[in-house]
Amino acid sequence: MGLPSGVLSESYQQDKAITRTGVQWFLLVGGIIFFYVVPPLFLDEYWLSVANRLWITIIAAMGLNLLTGYAGQISLGHTAFMAVGAYTSAMLTTLAGFPFWAALPCAGISAGVIGLVFGLPSLRVKGLYLILATLAAQFIIMYWITHVNITGGAQGLPAACPMLGDIAFNTQRTFYLITLGVLLLCTYLAVNIVRSKPGRAFVAIRDNDLAAEVMGISLYRYKLMAFFVGCFYAGLAGSLTAHWMGRAIPEAFTPIGSLWYLGYLIVGGMGSIVGPFLGTAFLLLSVEGLSLGVEGAGAAYPELIAKIGPLSTLVFGIIIALFLMFEPRGLAHRWQIIKSYYRLWPFAY
Repeated sequence: MGLPSGVLSESYQQDKAITRTGVQWFLLVGGIIFFYVVPPLFLDEYWLSVANRLWITIIAAMGLNLLTGYAGQISLGHTAFMAVGAYTSAMLTTLAGFPFWAALPCAGISAGVIGLVFGLPSLRVKGLYLILATLAAQFIIMYWITHVNITGGAQGLPAACPMLGDIAFNTQRTFYLITLGVLLLCTYLAVNIVRSKPGRAFVAIRDNDLAAEVMGISLYRYKLMAFFVGCFYAGLAGSLTAHWMGRAIPEAFTPIGSLWYLGYLIVGGMGSIVGPFLGTAFLLLSVEGLSLGVEGAGAAYPELIAKIGPLSTLVFGIIIALFLMFEPRGLAHRWQIIKSYYRLWPFAY
């Protein structure tokens, strides 16, 4: 990664550090403080619910980015693995009496283990056939969830409120602290994964799995590792979704949701840590703004609601098509260009 003009690394430790300049440290610490202090103090419950949904979605998209963007294993069953985490967490907290803080990592691990099972076909197939295998996982998992008594069937399963001593995280404002904290931990973990040996192996497999195998990279080990890590993130997001909604229900984990997650990566940029942040924020906030516009128009012209209500799907398709045509590398590529410009300033030529 390039440094700003006039900034040089004087040791190996400085060169490999994630945050290397005083400005970067200031922006990092200042950004964390800002997002922990300003939204809970100044946003109402509605916009805090939007923020909670945004953070949870970014966590899930980050897992799919590690699986698809870095390892090249395309998945159309991501929401099914979120459902595994959601129902695991709901059962542990509601039926077994586990605290939320213990159920959360268990939800991620259970989703990761199920991901290993459905990741086995990746050792023999790829491309379209792998897409169909993960799509099959979506229907198999959701069918099992809706037809087993212990999961509550179509009615779902209640998810207990997170507690910390006598403090109950039962409002959008208090739950915001949990979602943002998990997001920060997941981001830190993802940044270090892609800088590690497994992360470099993921990229090698994505670029050319035959060449990677010739170089001694175990396709068996790292493809399954990519599925475990990606589904682990999905399980964490599913657990947060269940406790945020107060209930794990099948309607929250539909096949169309898996397509949305791929859309987040296409818009944000695959193979980049910042991609899930940019893509998810861009699409979710665009749809949220459209929904508010539709509500405003419906108040004045009620007869238009039925006609313009389903516009979110249309807008989603148009945005994906435009990005594929004009910015196929996503918003992360545009952000990289901007960073390269100010890092080289005043020698940008």
